[in-house]
Amino acid sequence: MLFNFREKLNSSKFLVTAEISPPKGTNVSAPLEDASQLKGLADALNVTDNQCSIMHMSSLAFSKLLLDEGHEVIMQLTCRDRNRIGLQSDLLGAYALGLRNVCVMTGDFPSCGDHPGSKPVYDLDSVQLLELVRKLDKGIDLAGNRLDGGTSFCMGAVSGINPQEVLQLIKLEKKVSRGADFIQTQAVYDVGMFEEFVESTAHLEVPILAGLIPLKSLRMAEYMNEHISGIHVPEEILSRLKTAPDPADEGFSIASETIKELTKLCRGVHIMPIGSHKNTRRLLSMAGISRK
Repeated sequence: MLFNFREKLNSSKFLVTAEISPPKGTNVSAPLEDASQLKGLADALNVTDNQCSIMHMSSLAFSKLLLDEGHEVIMQLTCRDRNRIGLQSDLLGAYALGLRNVCVMTGDFPSCGDHPGSKPVYDLDSVQLLELVRKLDKGIDLAGNRLDGGTSFCMGAVSGINPQEVLQLIKLEKKVSRGADFIQTQAVYDVGMFEEFVESTAHLEVPILAGLIPLKSLRMAEYMNEHISGIHVPEEILSRLKTAPDPADEGFSIASETIKELTKLCRGVHIMPIGSHKNTRRLLSMAGISRK
């Protein structure tokens, strides 16, 4: 089965990726059904890796299930739960199973999740993990040993969007220099801030997919502002949610308006709904993005 996400990154098409979480258990029917709603809509599905440090089925296993269903998949891989041996082992296994896209990240600290007493690994950080992947692509492991068959991954990384965070921008430059093929960002609510971010990173010449999490309530927006580092929900949006008869519907309208603005600024959007993707097709349609 051949997919072409790397080719799409190099095209002029405005891309849509969407986040899918594996189940917390062995019943895969609900997330597979959720993914089916994205057939012909998303250019690739990102499979989360114990997102927010909450234990789920492995990203590798569920990515393979989605691949078998005919989806193009981006397997997320964090540094939190594996040392360099485990990371390399999973990457080689993923490649052997047909997975060709991976998005690497450091990962949230375990104290944030449902097993707060677990010990974090963080043997490598995300920049070092990018270097590791490129070594596997060259047919050698991190220790310099020759592999019996290498990899050829399309590799992504993540970034915040605050142009004033100098250290964040330096780290982003390192990620691109280590071979990141694309960047997926935190959720965008302040389009002006995102535009400044895009301008400040234009020299990197890397495709950027802007994160999008539709807001469901004023409380959710306020939580984003207070607790999620790097995310800024402008006062104008807070006011719209506060006065709206139906805040969830208003948040949906805000998200569609945001996508329209993002089509002028970056290579695509990465949709991360709280819940299912039952409204994702309608959201993109409202934003003027049509898919067969």
